[in-house]
Amino acid sequence: MPDRSVAPKIVDAIDFELQLKPYEKLVLKNGVEVYTINAGAEDVLQLECVFYAGNWMEEQPLVAATANYLLKSGTTKHNAFRLNEYIDYYGAFLNRACYNETATLTLSTLTKHLPQLLPVVKDILTDAQMPDTELDLYKQTMKQRLQVNLKKSDFVAGRLIDTYLFGEQHPYGRFTREESFDQLDRDTLLKFYKKYYQQGKLILFVAGRLPANLEQLLNDCFGDLQVQPVTVSPITIQPATEKKYRINNDANSVQGSVRLARPFPNRKDPDFTPAQVLNTVFGGFFGSRLMSNIREEKGYTYGIGSYLMNHLQQNAWMISTEAGKDVCEATITEVYKEMQLLREELVDDEELLLVKNYLLGSILGDLDGPFQIIGRWKNVVLHGLEHDYFQKSIQTIKSITPEQLRELANKYLQPKDFYELVVV
Repeated sequence: MPDRSVAPKIVDAIDFELQLKPYEKLVLKNGVEVYTINAGAEDVLQLECVFYAGNWMEEQPLVAATANYLLKSGTTKHNAFRLNEYIDYYGAFLNRACYNETATLTLSTLTKHLPQLLPVVKDILTDAQMPDTELDLYKQTMKQRLQVNLKKSDFVAGRLIDTYLFGEQHPYGRFTREESFDQLDRDTLLKFYKKYYQQGKLILFVAGRLPANLEQLLNDCFGDLQVQPVTVSPITIQPATEKKYRINNDANSVQGSVRLARPFPNRKDPDFTPAQVLNTVFGGFFGSRLMSNIREEKGYTYGIGSYLMNHLQQNAWMISTEAGKDVCEATITEVYKEMQLLREELVDDEELLLVKNYLLGSILGDLDGPFQIIGRWKNVVLHGLEHDYFQKSIQTIKSITPEQLRELANKYLQPKDFYELVVV
């Protein structure tokens, strides 16, 4: 028995030896790769089907997102209502999401119900009908949502800054227009669905308390899909030549949305993990310099943050905040001042230790369950990273020095490299 009269020793997160539980890999009879984590205290699991069916693949705007949304709109066996009622009966969730390169269909269920639910997943992936009634309802809803969002400065700023960074014709910079919904039709959606879901590239990620016959269940469901390789061909970015923009979106607005962003390498670049440490010092958590200055000292905003995007191809370093429109320019000035300090002065040891402990503590918290662990491996697999990427990242965070951070700041935190946008 522990001696309760003695306080436990306080250990910094930086002193922990973090390990990422290894996955087990299966290969189905048609070549589909399955990455699994068998862990957890409860009899639940999550099955994520990842298809290379994002907007990178579409030839017409909104096709990828719409096709993904309408996966649950019904099959020849069940209409949308009956399909969702069946899933609800088993207390399960079936969610879908569409990203730039990939799209997902994710099943969360009690382990014992997997045999009953996998046939429904297969039905959706092989026999989705996407009827005109469901498509018309989707278009009507999304157009109304777009009209509302276009009145919000943060929504407008978010789509414009991506366009400035990557170009309006690039998948990362392309944004939604109302007329794009009117151009959608069922035949185009079904063609995309056949190419990228029925016959596209599929990767499975499964985590939780896994049944002993998982491989057989997955082979029965997915093993006969006619999967084919899908190439994510590079697309050249066409960034804007002008760097500074001021947009008047609402004459009655009292608040503005500020975005500062610059191109940045993806996760394969050796600067990515060190830059995550620098970003945390700069604006990556509540105790960051941007928060201390612009929120706590100046009171310009309720919150400001910076982050590195997580795209598979090109990336960006983004600073984002909403502030009173009369202090937006002053906010930008203070952001540049913080950049200058990082370029000229060394981060002191106490601040750096705090940031390292924050980062490693956050990672430790993220590894408290099988779903979070498989999420880490999914990131490694989809980005094509080395198997030891996690461990190397941990070592980089632990060992990085103030001198290295200053060197990175001089390389990447130069105001001339940043696109600057204010929307009011």
